[in-house]
Amino acid sequence: MQQAKAEKKVQFYWKKVLNYQSVVKQIPFFLFLALLAVIYIYNGHRADKTERAISKTTKELKELQYEFKTVKGDVLFRSRQSELVKAVEPLGLKELTTAPVVLVDSSGE
Repeated sequence: MQQAKAEKKVQFYWKKVLNYQSVVKQIPFFLFLALLAVIYIYNGHRADKTERAISKTTKELKELQYEFKTVKGDVLFRSRQSELVKAVEPLGLKELTTAPVVLVDSSGE
């Protein structure tokens, strides 16, 4: 007997919850939940897109750092005196063997 009353209460509750008027009252809440779901999905897609952009930029930065180190090493190697002598030899320039002359201002000012 008790169980039959409990089942009737449950059935009455579901009929009360699922009637047309109560469903119509809940439409704004369902729309709000749908809006939250759309925002949640959009946020996930945006985060993925941002993560891909960060990864791409990081990879590009590493490549540029490697290129910088390579060029810097090459410049340092070519700016050594022995390498400069080799580079200007075809132009007919030669290394000084005497000390440079120092010019002095004779006006005394």
